[in-house]
Amino acid sequence: MTTTTNNNLWGGRFDGTPSPELTRFSRSDPRYFAMAPYDLLGSRAHVRELHRSGILDANELDRFLESLDAIESDVATGTEQPTPTDEDVHTFLERLLIERMGPDGGKIRAGRSRNDQAANDLRLYMRDKVRTITSQLIMVIDALTLQADQHLETPAPGFTHLQSAQPVVFAHQLLAHAQPLLRNLGRFQDWDHRAAVSPLGAAALAGSTFALHPEISALEMGYRESAENSIDAVGSRDAAIEFLFVCSLTLIDLSRLCEEIISWASQQFGWIRMNDSYCTGSSIMPQKKNPDIAELARGKAGRILGDLMGLMAAVKSLPLAYNRDLAEDKNAIFDAVETLDVTLPALAGLVATFTVNNDELARQAEAGFTLATEVADWLAVRGVPFSEAHDVSGALVRFCESKGFGFDALSDDQLASVDVRLTPDIRAVLTLSAALEARSGFGGTAPARVAEQLQRLRNNLEPIRVWATAPSRSDGVTSDV
Repeated sequence: MTTTTNNNLWGGRFDGTPSPELTRFSRSDPRYFAMAPYDLLGSRAHVRELHRSGILDANELDRFLESLDAIESDVATGTEQPTPTDEDVHTFLERLLIERMGPDGGKIRAGRSRNDQAANDLRLYMRDKVRTITSQLIMVIDALTLQADQHLETPAPGFTHLQSAQPVVFAHQLLAHAQPLLRNLGRFQDWDHRAAVSPLGAAALAGSTFALHPEISALEMGYRESAENSIDAVGSRDAAIEFLFVCSLTLIDLSRLCEEIISWASQQFGWIRMNDSYCTGSSIMPQKKNPDIAELARGKAGRILGDLMGLMAAVKSLPLAYNRDLAEDKNAIFDAVETLDVTLPALAGLVATFTVNNDELARQAEAGFTLATEVADWLAVRGVPFSEAHDVSGALVRFCESKGFGFDALSDDQLASVDVRLTPDIRAVLTLSAALEARSGFGGTAPARVAEQLQRLRNNLEPIRVWATAPSRSDGVTSDV
């Protein structure tokens, strides 16, 4: 009888054992062994498929399922751990199975390959983690809406080109960060729908002689369906790339929020005061209160973008079907998941606990002639072509700048000296409240409109919140791997 002299899932064709250099280079990253619960889930589905095909009888199926359950328990408690000779998680778990069941444990390898196992493990892992990420991202949105609820009528300066432009309510500015995050939640759900396709049963690339009903296994693992093409099932990684894209876009959107928080908390802006429990200090300057959470999150956006680019580069021009280059997928996905896992709760806490300097916001909301557009609009309502009204408003700004005061200090004669059409009635629109109320169209910054926006956003969050807490499977695998 021919046997191999190592724990690898291959070797019968080879004369001798792998070199130490190959073993070291080929062995999975230690983090990858965290895929054990997902690999075991796939193994349960596979042995049921072997039973359906007649490879396993009912007693053998029961033995396999009992052994797989026991292995999962022992791995979870740390009773069983990988050894240096276990090349990957698949080798590790099959070794345990054979140790417990004897040679019969090797029957599990019939009709499957590490190619479809690896693709399946990663897809199950991502579908599990996407719900955790969604719940944590909802925490950030909840923090933004909590702050917005308190500032539906707080005037603030709105910017373009980082220059004071027009007044807005601060809630509108906060919700401008919540809206893209809500879209990203939708992208995660859309991704999950596309990713709910099982690659198990594709085997190495051509499908399986024994796993003839992978569509049944797919349903058992919580998928919608099985892959249409076995080559595509093991050779593609678009699901991982798309997952990384949404993670990257989420962090990019968060980095813009972080940039604003850093500015708002500065002495120069003075808009917010961060809670001490979400800040750090300086080792040399005692007075410092640093926005480390915002800065760290801003930096991590670039890191995950690098993971996305790295995986796309690894996949580019790869021939079908499976190539070992695809092992880079797990490193990128793990990094994104672990990064979001520490970033999102910290950022949610920072946003939820900062306090707002309403008086300073209101003071700055009117500074820099942010009401100049009101002058042009007021003239346009009275029949003046807007291009001409724009010039008159600009001239009024120049006049005030030359005198060193704002619109509120203008006398009737000074208004008329700039243009006779600037009558005293214009003062009714040259207030923050009037400017805010005037933007009453859908999506505008009028307080009533912003309150409606806030309520719609909260309503839209509820079904996503429910989806995030629903299990992606019914097997008992938890999300805390």
